[in-house]
Amino acid sequence: MKRFILLGLIALTSSSVAQSFEINDELLELYARPSQYLDVKISPGGDYLAATSRTEKGTVQLTVIAIDDNEILRITQGREGESVASFNWANDERLIFSMAREVGPLETPAATGEIFAMDADGSNQIILTGPRSKSGEYVFAQVVDYLPQEPDAVMIYQRSFTSQEPYLDLYTIKIDSGRKRSEGRIPLRAYRNTNVSVILDSDGVSRMVVGVDPEEDNKTVILGRDGANQEWYEVTSYASDEGGFVPLRMLPNSDQVVGLSNSKTDTRSLSVMDLSERQETVLATHPNVDLLPIMSIKDGRANELIGAAFEYATIDSFFFADVEDADYSRLLQSLMATFPEQAVGITSATRDNSKLIVSVSSANKSPSFYMFDRSAGKLVPVAESRPWLAKHKFPKTEAIIYESRDGREIQAILTLPKDQEAENLPLILLPHGGPHGVKDSLIGIDSDAKVFAEHGYAVLQPNFRGSGGFGREFLEAGYKNWGTTMIDDMTDGVDYLIDQGMVDPDRVCVYGASYGGYAALQSGVREPDKYQCIVGFVGVYDLDLMFEEGDIPQALAGRNYLNRVLPAEAEERKAQSPLHNVEKLKAPVFIIQGGADRRVPETHAFRLRDALKERNHPYEWLYKEDEGHGFFLPENNIERWQKMLAFFAKHLGE
Repeated sequence: MKRFILLGLIALTSSSVAQSFEINDELLELYARPSQYLDVKISPGGDYLAATSRTEKGTVQLTVIAIDDNEILRITQGREGESVASFNWANDERLIFSMAREVGPLETPAATGEIFAMDADGSNQIILTGPRSKSGEYVFAQVVDYLPQEPDAVMIYQRSFTSQEPYLDLYTIKIDSGRKRSEGRIPLRAYRNTNVSVILDSDGVSRMVVGVDPEEDNKTVILGRDGANQEWYEVTSYASDEGGFVPLRMLPNSDQVVGLSNSKTDTRSLSVMDLSERQETVLATHPNVDLLPIMSIKDGRANELIGAAFEYATIDSFFFADVEDADYSRLLQSLMATFPEQAVGITSATRDNSKLIVSVSSANKSPSFYMFDRSAGKLVPVAESRPWLAKHKFPKTEAIIYESRDGREIQAILTLPKDQEAENLPLILLPHGGPHGVKDSLIGIDSDAKVFAEHGYAVLQPNFRGSGGFGREFLEAGYKNWGTTMIDDMTDGVDYLIDQGMVDPDRVCVYGASYGGYAALQSGVREPDKYQCIVGFVGVYDLDLMFEEGDIPQALAGRNYLNRVLPAEAEERKAQSPLHNVEKLKAPVFIIQGGADRRVPETHAFRLRDALKERNHPYEWLYKEDEGHGFFLPENNIERWQKMLAFFAKHLGE
């Protein structure tokens, strides 16, 4: 068999970008290449590594390697157009994985609903669920939990492919044969555009389920039960505009469940709910940002709550004192100290925690994976997510905080060009999509921001009101205000940089995708003299059209969402729709659209183009018939960047 070392470093030899607006095509190609290594996990016994990696055709394959001699044991690929989506070790020798069909990068890959199992060397492969399985059932299935007490089985749920509002049926399924044992039905429906999550206790018994009821304006419903074969009861429920508890994991050998909650605080706090008493206790909160739990690992699974991670001005964390697994806590703190200002996570560990796979990422370094051998005290590189950028010096990305005109604290991400003084720079305002619940972060690389900064532009990504991660009041302050105060928050960020002397007020453009595309056009409507050019990528341009076309209004949950976040009055929706206000635009517009976009159909782009044509307003156009809500193919993203950079240079000058 061929030999293989997972770590592959490709030297980046391109020289630093000249301080002109010449387009560096070689650099665009490097940024356009999708991540090669996506995830790495070690087997419980410590004999194997499994990794998902992207092929030259863009699909994701699963590779298994023997650790002792770095020998490839198996490379597994799906059918044409299918990628390995998720995977995990079920025991020392056997892997469980699922498949998905990938579309545009702004859309979630569509899971096939089938579960596969195989030995580390690829033998004894079997399709456990779905139409291609031995049972031939036309169902969608997903792994709920890997059962350490039953190493030859996992817990799954499955639901009908044909029912519009199916219930979920739980099964324990043997991973060598596909034989199933019923564990009962979850009394919550999986409505379209909603999810149902199931939480097991340490004995492998489903104890809590969480769902959303569109019939009651997307109310969250949490059910619990006291043990196997017991009756389900409502633990709590809360309306979509109320705070509530989100259960994540039950603590071992107890009735307590760890979760995130804003029922008692504005930001999401770490909380514990006692099922026996149905009481919630807040353990820790941050006044400005949401927290995420940090758990220890025991026997290969999350065990004890030991701290919290958060992002406020930088990537940060804190740890609780007097935890039971103090040794693991010290280990994780040591790893975080080794990689300051980066997000550090443990993707997997051996059963005895002697070896751990560590993931490291930030906005300024390509994501990477390491194996930490505790007995040897060694941290060994395993894989670079994008090895061709591993040694690259990126433009620096950092967090800034400014104040909006009405006194709100706005956190933003700022990327500056390399080897230049931060004075009188040309600026690209880059609002994120979503818009609600989404935020720009220091944890990962934004290729758009980096590409623009590589070519001499400062890039501002503001977390305007309505963004996620900054508390419920901040989130809901954006409701009904897509085209008003949310836009003002973006404008205030531009003005802040101008006031600081960092940005030339006469050289500012705005670009965004999805809601960001809407915000780009609406910024030009509200501030016609501020922007020299506007780029909208798969953007929403008519708020009324959101109720008529696309995948959001196809489900009641989606229509509830639109009614909650968009203006109730038709006149106000029209006032906040760029399509109906093109006469206020002064800056030239570049429209980019995918013909297969299901989230924001091409009608938006065509109607905007027609309206600009009618007024003889200058515009440019890029349309890719087979792309979705974002461009998937590297060559299309390269072309998009080339034309955008030429557009920026044309209107911003040198």
